[in-house]
Amino acid sequence: MIMAQNAKHRVPFRRRREGKTDFRQRLGLLLSGKPRLVARKSLNNIIAQLMAYDEKGDIVLVSAHSRELVKMGYKGHCGNLPAAYLTGLLLGKKAVEEGLEEAILDKGLHRATKGAAIFAVLKGALDAGMDIPCGEEIIADEERLNGTHIKQYAELLKEDEEAYKKQFSKYLEKGLNPEDLPEHFEELKGKILNL
Repeated sequence: MIMAQNAKHRVPFRRRREGKTDFRQRLGLLLSGKPRLVARKSLNNIIAQLMAYDEKGDIVLVSAHSRELVKMGYKGHCGNLPAAYLTGLLLGKKAVEEGLEEAILDKGLHRATKGAAIFAVLKGALDAGMDIPCGEEIIADEERLNGTHIKQYAELLKEDEEAYKKQFSKYLEKGLNPEDLPEHFEELKGKILNL
């Protein structure tokens, strides 16, 4: 821990020391006055929230979690790009229903990498009717968002039955062939849009 030795030494805020918050970026987002679309990815899940600032702590206005997709019938992995897109679509649909149509993306400490899951969440929210400023070049291609790349990999791996079963064991346990993921994605996308 850094200790202040004299008057010239300034101790950074705790969350900055822990590497959790970039306060300069946060201030810029808060000055916009718009709710923040916060998208976070763990290994197995995607969390998307619309947050508003409050002095006592940020307030969650609308939230969506990739586990909600499972309740709607999604059989794929909840931590991949199709799940991120569908989670963003679900969040956007909920937000538009509550009259929250504008937001700004809060990427946190994540680097802005083309095709990242947080931008798949952003694309889902945009397709749900939200107005969020972004550049189209940072969003993944449509075939990656709907899982075509997973389908192609499964077809490639199918020649080696053992490797195929090992890689896609969870899909197969849930009764979904990975080759059918794009169709399953479109089916669930339709369900979300018709909520």
